[in-house]
Amino acid sequence: MDITELTVHELQDKLKKKELTVTQITKAYVDRINEKEKDVQAFVTVLTDEAMKQAQDIEEKINRGENKGEFEGIPIGIKDNMCTKGVKTTCSSKMLENFVSPYDATVIEKLNNENLINLGKLNMDEFAMGGSTEHSYFHNTFNPWNLNKVPGGSSGGSAAAVAANLVPWSLGSDTGGSIRQPASFCGVVGLKPTYGLVSRYGLVAFASSLDQIGPITKDVYDSAMLLNIIAGHDERDTTSANIEKKDYVKALKNDVKGLKIGIPKEFYGEGVEPDVEAKLKEAIEKYKELGAEVEEFSLDVAEYSLAAYYIVACAEASSNLGRFDGVRYTYRPKEVNGLWDLYKKARSEAFGDEVKRRIILGTYVLSSGYYDAYYKKAQKVRTLVMKEFDKAFEKYDVIITPTSPTVAFDIGGKIDDPLSMYKSDICTVSVNIAGLPGISIPCGVDSKGMPIGMQIIGNKFQEETILNAAYTYEQATKFRENYKPKC
Repeated sequence: MDITELTVHELQDKLKKKELTVTQITKAYVDRINEKEKDVQAFVTVLTDEAMKQAQDIEEKINRGENKGEFEGIPIGIKDNMCTKGVKTTCSSKMLENFVSPYDATVIEKLNNENLINLGKLNMDEFAMGGSTEHSYFHNTFNPWNLNKVPGGSSGGSAAAVAANLVPWSLGSDTGGSIRQPASFCGVVGLKPTYGLVSRYGLVAFASSLDQIGPITKDVYDSAMLLNIIAGHDERDTTSANIEKKDYVKALKNDVKGLKIGIPKEFYGEGVEPDVEAKLKEAIEKYKELGAEVEEFSLDVAEYSLAAYYIVACAEASSNLGRFDGVRYTYRPKEVNGLWDLYKKARSEAFGDEVKRRIILGTYVLSSGYYDAYYKKAQKVRTLVMKEFDKAFEKYDVIITPTSPTVAFDIGGKIDDPLSMYKSDICTVSVNIAGLPGISIPCGVDSKGMPIGMQIIGNKFQEETILNAAYTYEQATKFRENYKPKC
C-alpha cells in the first residue's frame, strides 16, 4: 500500500481502525517529498522537519486519549500567499523573499484548530498573477503528468503537489481561475467557493473583489470535507458572508436525477481543443444517462468577462500592491538617493515582469481621463455578467463548461505571449466576476494522455449542488482508478 496515494477520507478511516498512525502517514509524505520534489518543485518552503515533530506530538496525545478531532494529524500544503505565523510568506516574489508573517490567516487558524500538519508553502505565480507558475521568482513548477508541461497557475504548486502525492490536499486561491485551471491541468479537483464564503483575512491580496481561497484535492469527498473546515463568517473580513453553516459532506448524495444542467454554447466554440470538446460532450452524455436534464442555451458573457476581468483585476492589483514600497517589511535596495529613488529601485528590482505589466495597466485604467472609459465601463459589464447568470439560474441548477479550452501547454510555450496566456482564462473568469462557486473535476485525458477538466458552476452559496453534481459524475467514471500521472 502506498500511503500517499490515499485520499484524506481513506487516511482517516485507517487512522480510526489503527491500521496507520499519524507519524507513519506524515513520514510517508516526507519521504515522498524527499524523493519527488526535485522533479516537481512544488514547494517554496518545505517544513518536513517541523511536520515530523508535530506528528510525534500529536501521536503522543492520541495515545494519552487527548485526540482533538477527526482531522488531527492529517498533512496539508498551503499556497504561499496565505500568512502563516513564524513561517515565510513570499507570494513567490523577490519583494517578500524574506518576509516572515507575524500572524496566521483565518484559514490557517481553522486548520490549526483541527491540528492539521503543514508540510510547507507551495509555489505560485508571483502575487498570484499568471496561469502557468512560470512567473515565480524562485523556480518553475512542473506538471506531474508530463514534466515538460506547466501545472497551470497561479496555484500551480498547490495542484502539482496534490497530483504528485506530495500532499494529500492543499489550499489555493482563485482570482480568475487560479484554483480551477491548475486543477484541470493536473487532473485533480479544484473548488472556487462563492465570494465571501471563506475568509480572505491573511490572504495577500491581488484583486480584493475577486480573490477567494479554496481546496485542491484528490477527489470531491475530500473537497467537501476541506470546505467544511475553512468556510464560515469572519468579523475581520468585511466581505465575509454571515450565512448559516452547512455540512457539505452530507450534500454528496450520488444522485443527479432531475438536475437541470445548462450548456452555454459560447463556451464550446473557437479556441477549444477538439479533445477537450469531445470529452466534455462525453461527460454531458453521462449526465443524461444518470438522469439529469440537459439543455443548450446562450450565455454571451465569456468574451466580455475576460476584458472586464483584466481591467478590474489590474486596477485592484495596482492599488493593493502600492503597499510594497521598500520602506517596511519588503525588499529594500542597498544604495538609494532619497525616498523616490527608494520607491523606484525597490519596485523595479523586486517585482517581476508580469506584476509590473499588471500594475502599469491597472494604474492606467484608474488614471484621470481613462477611469470612465475603462474601469467604470468594466464595472458596468460586471453587473451585466451577474444579471446574465442570475437569469440562467432561474432555469438551471448548474452550468457546465470546459475548465480550460486547452490541456496543459509546454513550459515556455506562452511565457512571451501574455495575450495568449490571458485567453486561457476565458472559461473561468466570469465565475469570479459574478462571485459564483465553480468546481473543476477531471473528465478524461486527451490523445497524449494529459488530463482534461470539466467546470461545474452553481448559483451563489449553492456549493452543495455543484459538489453533488461533481461527486455523482466522479463515482460513475472513476477517473483516479483509470488514470495516474507519470511522476
